[in-house]
Amino acid sequence: MFTGFPVAALDFYEDLESDNSKRFWTAHRSVYDASVRAPMLALLEELEPDFGSGKVFRPYRDVRFARDKSPYKTHQGGYIEACPGTGFYVQIDARGLFVAGGYWAHTPDRLARYRTAVDADLRGDQLVTITADLEAAGFEIGGDRLKTAPRGYRADHPRIELLRHRTLTAGLLFTSPDWIDSPRTLREVREAWGAMRPLVDWLGDVLD
Repeated sequence: MFTGFPVAALDFYEDLESDNSKRFWTAHRSVYDASVRAPMLALLEELEPDFGSGKVFRPYRDVRFARDKSPYKTHQGGYIEACPGTGFYVQIDARGLFVAGGYWAHTPDRLARYRTAVDADLRGDQLVTITADLEAAGFEIGGDRLKTAPRGYRADHPRIELLRHRTLTAGLLFTSPDWIDSPRTLREVREAWGAMRPLVDWLGDVLD
């Protein structure tokens, strides 16, 4: 049963940011296992009946082509995929708790379907309403996007800002909440994901 993330989880990542080394990781692996990984697995298990089966990301960075050779991620993420590349995300790090939803992996075909839907008045207006409601509720609309209008769409298109997106997400950061180590964390994540479900459902209908 999920009872919250111990405050030790935030302290662990604050220290890891200062000493991202195998020596530190080996010495504090038990803290990671007990205060980070185990609660994340328990949280996703509690959310499974409402959102589906979840997965936890590996704590190791892929440094093969990266300038930064730090071996460990300074956050722990977990996600539930509603359809390929689309779903719900939760993360614990030194700042606190971060929740998000949307689509983060695109192909040319999926991107074309997304933009066709945004261009259409009915589907496009639905997404405008969904994202506006999320922003009004305190979520930040993000994702990878072009600096200019995509090819084939005019710059004064009424939904040009959404058309510029190559990926589309909504996110909310809870900075060091005083309830992080309590069961309330489950409620906050469930409510935030519930608020983002219209976005995930719209994307699933369009992309899948």
